[in-house]
Amino acid sequence: MAREVWHVLPAGDDMWRIAPEEDSEMGPIYQDKDEAVRHAKDQAKAAQLGQIIVHSRDGRIEYENTYGEDPRERKG
Repeated sequence: MAREVWHVLPAGDDMWRIAPEEDSEMGPIYQDKDEAVRHAKDQAKAAQLGQIIVHSRDGRIEYENTYGEDPRERKG
């Protein structure tokens, strides 16, 4: 089962994009970063295994969150 990953990325002046990991050029654009993060969380929570990766204005990763049951690969 693959994890579904969404990135919150800067998209021009004061704009933010939610993009699936496989295509960072696609996805809706938002005026507000908080709104973009909220929508990305909704997408990740709707998936069986979801993750958001939030970037800063310079493109670096600020933080990431995972959602859903992450299966363990080994006992421990």
